[in-house]
Amino acid sequence: MKKLLNVSFAYAVLAMCGGVFYREFTRLHGFEGQTTLSFVHTHLFLLGMFFFLLCVLLERAFRLSDQKHFGTFFVIYNLGLIVTAAMLAVRGVCQVLGAGLTSGMDAGISGIAGFGHILLGVGIILFFVLLRRCVLKRKKTA
Repeated sequence: MKKLLNVSFAYAVLAMCGGVFYREFTRLHGFEGQTTLSFVHTHLFLLGMFFFLLCVLLERAFRLSDQKHFGTFFVIYNLGLIVTAAMLAVRGVCQVLGAGLTSGMDAGISGIAGFGHILLGVGIILFFVLLRRCVLKRKKTA
């Protein structure tokens, strides 16, 4: 449970840093308009901090971490979120700086971001499989 709470706190700090970076970086460069930097903050808050706070509550109720594949879920989900947030930041910085990306660079960023989203999706599916097993196990013993 402590590990889940620590990860939640780490994502909260990263989300706040992402928000400050977005605000200050765009202001410093006089950028007005849409940039994917704005999504770094929300992705880290919702998919990081809030998700793992929910996991803390579910851990208390169901002992999710006792499940065989909990470690796999934990690694895949965190990797997916970190890769996704990093690629949002990379694309956002390029947008603010007006860096002309070649089609290969643009495709590379999109591909890596897509891979991050796939990992997040797999992580979410694993999470629901683990949660379902815990609920069914508890139902049998009740």
